[in-house]
Amino acid sequence: MAMHAPRTGTAAGDNTWTAAELDEVRKRLVREIEELKAEVARMEEQLASGEVSQGAGDDTADAGAKAFEREREIALTLNARDLIAQNERAIARVDAGTYGECESCHKPIGKERLLAFPRATLCVTCKQREERR
Repeated sequence: MAMHAPRTGTAAGDNTWTAAELDEVRKRLVREIEELKAEVARMEEQLASGEVSQGAGDDTADAGAKAFEREREIALTLNARDLIAQNERAIARVDAGTYGECESCHKPIGKERLLAFPRATLCVTCKQREERR
């Protein structure tokens, strides 16, 4: 499948994504997915076995600590699953040739932003606008 290299539109020059750069981004995202899936599996195993809450006594404070720790592990698991989905979505954009295009204004996101945060779907301007809402 042919990939279009989005333009960054930076003032310092007209940088484009090369096929090699896009391949490297894709590999990075796949590695992160593998690491996150392993982490989710570990956390789910701990939750299922009760390891998160073992070792505490039966008093009220210990019960509260157990519940807090369990909720924290659940939140971390959900966050990791969300990151997996974001990475998969970024890979789909690489494969579709739309990686680096803002999903709101359809302008280039900017190479520096994507190198720092490869899952970004919005340019800085659109992200700031979204956060003000």
